[in-house]
Amino acid sequence: MSQYFQKEIECASRNEIENLQNEKLVKQVQHVWDNVPYYRKKMEQKGVKPEDIRSTKDLYKLPFISKADLRESYPYGLLGAPLKDCVRIHSTSGTTGKRVVAFYTQEDLDLWSDCCARALAAAGTTPEDVVQISYGYGLFTGGMGLHGGSEKLGSLTVPTSSGNTERQIMFIQDLKATVLCCTPSYAAYLAETMKGMGLGPEDISLKAGILGAEAWTKEMRDDIEATLGIKAYDIYGLTELSGPGVAYDCSAQDGMHINEDHFIAEIIDPETGEVLPEGSEGELVFTSLDKKAFPLLRYRTRDICSLSTKPCSCGRTFMKMCKPRGRTDDMLIIRGVNVFPSQIETVLMNNGYPANYQLVVDRVNNSDTLDILVEMTPEMFTDNVGEVSRRQKDLVADLKSMLGIKANVKLVAPRTIPRSEGKAVRVIDKRKLLD
Repeated sequence: MSQYFQKEIECASRNEIENLQNEKLVKQVQHVWDNVPYYRKKMEQKGVKPEDIRSTKDLYKLPFISKADLRESYPYGLLGAPLKDCVRIHSTSGTTGKRVVAFYTQEDLDLWSDCCARALAAAGTTPEDVVQISYGYGLFTGGMGLHGGSEKLGSLTVPTSSGNTERQIMFIQDLKATVLCCTPSYAAYLAETMKGMGLGPEDISLKAGILGAEAWTKEMRDDIEATLGIKAYDIYGLTELSGPGVAYDCSAQDGMHINEDHFIAEIIDPETGEVLPEGSEGELVFTSLDKKAFPLLRYRTRDICSLSTKPCSCGRTFMKMCKPRGRTDDMLIIRGVNVFPSQIETVLMNNGYPANYQLVVDRVNNSDTLDILVEMTPEMFTDNVGEVSRRQKDLVADLKSMLGIKANVKLVAPRTIPRSEGKAVRVIDKRKLLD
């Protein structure tokens, strides 16, 4: 039987959800018009006024907001509430430019905790559970978001943050943690470390993992479930919208339910901006319906996925988004071919390799090159040059079949690719340094 945190909302009829969205959208557009001059100017440039937005059917009339806008308006340009009403900020990593700073009122934080509590409940979490939060705390939203959701649900919350892996495992064992919240790559690393310590799924009490903040494949999910003995649930979010909990997996594990009472999702053609029909693959766009301190309308996430309102076996009626296939900014164009790291991960894991790999893209004599460093497992590691060469050729062939281009594969010894306690660094694009 499915578990819910707020069943009356999570299982509302589609008509009730749409009516609520229409009501909230009208109010939110007026709030943004009155309080965010930066966005009001964008509306004026497009010839749109608040009275033009009567329902979600009018959403297409509004201008988009992009990461570039957030950087241009840094730090206070998109603030939608008086600073005295704001109680917290979070921030993106800023690895590709200026940081994005998102603001929260106390009401914003309470609603965010509700969203994360729904995600935990959907994974079977109850007040009887011990929830270990191994996402990073601080400016990153992961730790604080799931922490708030766990406490809202009434579970015992263990704020271990990221890092210090042996201590993490000690707490999992000693406190009999039942739910683990961290990135997929860190969950895989915990399983790898446990194996090195002679520990297996039978030595821990974990039953579920809430894993997000980076792209991961079904193959990686299957591997984590097997090595940790858990059911692994996806969770989706963005600092710009609030953090984790915008959407979440349920027991069906067939797409993530979007918290539609707080967010409206659209899929657009990333080139033209045209709204695409349900089921189409394109760029995901979100409108925040309740956020007061940092209210984004039609924010372009750059994630590539599709949406569905088909009935779900869990009983929830919220629209579902599929696991993002990649991001428009993570997509690599190599010799004219679109390549997503997730495609490469699928090939590697289908061939029995762990999710420890690194892509190095370069340009030699005006031609793009793709080198893939792949760790072998201890079981497959050998100094037999012929065997390693054969394995590399097999991977080259499978990758070419998947990608349509040839990649250079180098198999390396176990544990030689640097591990990350947060988001894994999968791609090194040296072309960017040359441009």
